[in-house]
Amino acid sequence: MSAPEWLTVGYISKPQGLAGEVRVKVATDFPEQRFASGEALFVFPKGELKPLQVTVAHSRSHKGQYVVKFREFETVDEVEQLRGGEIKIAAAAAHALDEHEYYFYEIVGCEVVTTDGERVGTITDILQPGANDVWVVKRQGAKAGELYLPYIADVVKQVLPEQKKVVIEWMPGLE
Repeated sequence: MSAPEWLTVGYISKPQGLAGEVRVKVATDFPEQRFASGEALFVFPKGELKPLQVTVAHSRSHKGQYVVKFREFETVDEVEQLRGGEIKIAAAAAHALDEHEYYFYEIVGCEVVTTDGERVGTITDILQPGANDVWVVKRQGAKAGELYLPYIADVVKQVLPEQKKVVIEWMPGLE
């Protein structure tokens, strides 16, 4: 399985103040490292395919988001062009994860099967409502629709990203 070229670490929602800062909706488990002073990032302005390389001047957590200042921008007018853009890193710069931890791109697209070998569906999305992640499984056939699969040890028995496969223990109440 090959990793994507880029991994998204945040989304720019809007400028913050007049000094060229932006509000960022965080899309990484490592915001303190990703938005640390001196970190190199790539901003893909909305609708653009070519990234702008930027360097974090400073950042801070603010009301569930991050406020980030890039060295390359000084005014609110300059950062306005970044509104709606994605902040990414090169996939090669991704953190190594611990055992039983996965990047979303490794899970989305995996086929879900039961320990009995019955095909359940394909993971299409990952939700993060709180205590544990919930994997959205698109089902086909007579049971078409979405299944919300909690990522807990009682349910998820094996994750095999190299085979694009997840093995679950079917439990009452999953339907």
